[in-house]
Amino acid sequence: MATKKTVLLIEDEASINDAFTILLTKMGYDVITVFNGKEAIDILQTRQPDIILLDLLMPVMDGRTFLKQFNNENNIPIIVFSNLDSKSDVSEILSLGATRYMLKAWATPKKLTEVIKQTIQ
Repeated sequence: MATKKTVLLIEDEASINDAFTILLTKMGYDVITVFNGKEAIDILQTRQPDIILLDLLMPVMDGRTFLKQFNNENNIPIIVFSNLDSKSDVSEILSLGATRYMLKAWATPKKLTEVIKQTIQ
């Protein structure tokens, strides 16, 4: 039996956090949920997920700051999902170490799970 893959979900909006947690759990993933980048940095001291889903606009520590501070020495794939869609935002986020960038408005459950599977297959 294969080991469950673990997703670290970093999303400050509780309804989106809950919806993605339910979806990913039903898809067979273990889900660790946090509500800002600081909580994620703390969790990553002791846990190593297979993939990170990262929102950008959050209190305490936003996604950009998280990407700048997170030493991703284990090359954990990071999918950023946000409603910021300017080319400069996307370019900056990818240059900071994100693996993929998804527009949150287009991140349907089906599309999100497809992207996760493609990224950590």
